[in-house]
Amino acid sequence: MKRILVVGGGSIGERHVRCFLRTGEAEVSLCETRSEVRQRLADNYSLQHVFSAFDAALTEDFDGAVICTPAHLHILMATQLAKRGIGLLIEKPLSTSPHGVDQLAELVESQKLPVSIAYVMRQHPALQAMKQALDSGRFGRAVQIVYSGGQHFPFYRPAYRETYYTRHETGGGAIQDALTHIINAAEWLVGPVTKLVADAEHCVLEGVDVEDTVHVITRHRSVLGSFSLNQHQPANESTLTVLCERGAVRFEGHHASWSSCVEPDSAWMVEERFTLERDDLFVSQAKAFLSQLNGQSAACSLADGLQTLRVNLAALESVETESWKHL
Repeated sequence: MKRILVVGGGSIGERHVRCFLRTGEAEVSLCETRSEVRQRLADNYSLQHVFSAFDAALTEDFDGAVICTPAHLHILMATQLAKRGIGLLIEKPLSTSPHGVDQLAELVESQKLPVSIAYVMRQHPALQAMKQALDSGRFGRAVQIVYSGGQHFPFYRPAYRETYYTRHETGGGAIQDALTHIINAAEWLVGPVTKLVADAEHCVLEGVDVEDTVHVITRHRSVLGSFSLNQHQPANESTLTVLCERGAVRFEGHHASWSSCVEPDSAWMVEERFTLERDDLFVSQAKAFLSQLNGQSAACSLADGLQTLRVNLAALESVETESWKHL
């Protein structure tokens, strides 16, 4: 049984509490500054140990910690936990700035600490199966990757105007909140982004000024990419297609499936379809982190999280300057 500290009791923090408990392999504690939230989660999940201050939590011994605070606080908190030899699962994005990341990486390396970044799409069984097929060479070399998707963000996060989402400085906006998941998945499938140009705008969401609609054109060395995402359409859809030399593969998050197409003028053939509940990917992520604490490799390494952070920042800068950015 591993001792896990969840830092931050917002919606994602509560989900981590719930999902780590569902593994049956973790004793979960919570650090949350808001008294009403802290008490509600302690009561709802029968938590034995709760802390009202981060410094107080640091006096205890934990095997791992899940950092669920706004993104601009991630590196500072991760560094303090790493100094105590505690393994880290850091919510996405890794940060809103590269400041302090190199120092954290040096500390992690010197102590050989397990660290993973919580890009939960890497736990999707359809995406995992599609990656395995791509890596096998079955469809030949990847040449293009295309994403189209969106959802009605206020439906899923009605309190978005009272959270980190309202400001870029705290990790808000569609690029850092939603597109970052897709970019990380794309880099996992076809390699890191090497250059990009982005366009974004605040179009619909009430009560905020950050972008809710994004278009990005990328290069992943020789692979061309394009990504179109919004956070206001009624349908919850997510489609990621990889075009290869000898066919194409497609992940559909809204159908929990992946498909292939290899013959001209033929229909997509569903390779695998999965039945998933809303927490399933997060339970899998919790299990993966617990396995990492026992010596397994990271689902998404600190280096991978830093690469996607660089993409986030380059996209924001590209929107501002209306120019290509090289990574």
